[in-house]
Amino acid sequence: MGIKWQTSKEDGELISRISDRASSLDLTNDQIEVQMDITAVHLNDVELDLRRLLEEFDDFNFAHDINGIRRHIDTETGKLTGGFLPRCTKKNNL
Repeated sequence: MGIKWQTSKEDGELISRISDRASSLDLTNDQIEVQMDITAVHLNDVELDLRRLLEEFDDFNFAHDINGIRRHIDTETGKLTGGFLPRCTKKNNL
């Protein structure tokens, strides 16, 4: 079956802006890789509240989720490993 990649237009735009922010905070030098990781997790494991991550999370919590996703993603399945759960999941309203 493979990893799902097709996002809605709105989600795609949010993911692009998230990667821009990650780059501006020096969390990555590869925005495409961040976009792929966020997309894979969002569509194949846990639904992320992308707008909340982008617009409401301070830099510390934003970095926690971006770095955690990048560190714990299984790139073959799009699923998170090691028990990591991003703070920006739709079901996790901290």
